[in-house]
Amino acid sequence: MIEGKVRITKETIIGDAIRINPVAESIIAKHFGAGCFSCPGIKSETIAFGASMHGLDPDLVVKEINELA
Repeated sequence: MIEGKVRITKETIIGDAIRINPVAESIIAKHFGAGCFSCPGIKSETIAFGASMHGLDPDLVVKEINELA
């Protein structure tokens, strides 16, 4: 990771993760589906919440986002 970059955590709001790190969009689509982008929850739900709704491990999603940063 490049020093000074903001790390995404499982408590990061999904929309904020995409704003902070645009590569997160492809990871979110991969794990949560494209419908996530039209859902109003993107502005208020955390990655952990989204992962739980899809039966996924939030740490895996966060790891992939941060590795591609």
